[in-house]
Amino acid sequence: MKKLICTLLAGAFCLTGVVAAGEVMVKGSDTMLNLVQRLAEAFGAAQSDATVSVTGGGSGVGINAIINGECDIADASRSITSKEISDARSSGVNPTEFAVAIDGLSLIVNAGNSVNQLTVDQVGAIYRGEIRNWKEIGGADKKITLYGRQPSSGTYVYLRDEVMKGDYAPGMLQMNGNSQIIEAVKGDKSAIGYVGAGYAKSAEGVSVVSIAREEGGEYVSPLDDEKVNGGDYPITRALFQYTNGRPGGSTKAFIEFELSPDGQQIVQEEGFFPVTESYRNANQGHLQ
Repeated sequence: MKKLICTLLAGAFCLTGVVAAGEVMVKGSDTMLNLVQRLAEAFGAAQSDATVSVTGGGSGVGINAIINGECDIADASRSITSKEISDARSSGVNPTEFAVAIDGLSLIVNAGNSVNQLTVDQVGAIYRGEIRNWKEIGGADKKITLYGRQPSSGTYVYLRDEVMKGDYAPGMLQMNGNSQIIEAVKGDKSAIGYVGAGYAKSAEGVSVVSIAREEGGEYVSPLDDEKVNGGDYPITRALFQYTNGRPGGSTKAFIEFELSPDGQQIVQEEGFFPVTESYRNANQGHLQ
């Protein structure tokens, strides 16, 4: 019997205390959705008494679900905020963090765009609406079309807080997920968008932009495994999962599988990167 149940119904969730034995409910990040579904399939194939159900909706949706007792694991492509921690504790929930993968957040442009290098500051200026035409950064005389995610997305929050350090331009087009951004950029010669590395590596019809920390610095591609693993790519982030306290039972078993050599191999096969030693140590501390 196939062990993965990937329900796409928006209202599908399971209340704490009602979950069947061996059933693990995961909800949250769109960036992590394909990865965690793949991990769930592999885990289910090896565990005859465990079922993992994975849904998306965005990092904010996942974190709210763990706070409200609607899932066992929240997927998040950003760190939980201090307000979310406070809300969780007010609800008797103790958010416990696990890093399960590393992502090189990728900027993509249409394949016909001659601009293939940007600095971090230029990325921020583009999405704040301060750079509005490709000719300002060496490209064609075309108005830049911005594609991004909705505010519930962890990637939306991460780029805003860590790269832009300001608000998005009002004209940015908000898309439902990574795949939708890729399709939009593929069909728009003036477009720029952002997606997880796992999506960028398999995308067709778009170019992945190399990024430098500052003008005159080295431009690094998020598709360069060695550079990303070595910390040289400047827009690197961890992909997290949150549980209510130290996990037990099938929830713990699933997280342990994700962090195992087999699980981390799947992480790499899906286009992301294995967790670093510091994250591995922190993970083990929360599992013991």
